[in-house]
Amino acid sequence: MATRYTDEFRRDAVRIATTSGLTRPQVSSDLGVGLSTLNKWVQKHQHDDLMSGPHEDVERENERLRKEVRLLREEREVLKKAAIH
Repeated sequence: MATRYTDEFRRDAVRIATTSGLTRPQVSSDLGVGLSTLNKWVQKHQHDDLMSGPHEDVERENERLRKEVRLLREEREVLKKAAIH
């Protein structure tokens, strides 16, 4: 009987295969998926937006990074003013 994979697993596998820099044989081996199966998934989903869907963790990280950037900009301005005087 063939193994059934969830759509989420397939999307993640395609994302890894297309963005990780690893070869497809490496990715298929690491994930325990046949190379031809992975190639079919990539072919089918290559034009999908792989980052669509709920990504609350990404949104939280973006907000944290925005705050950090704001803080660093403020610190830079203070240091610029101190260097001038």
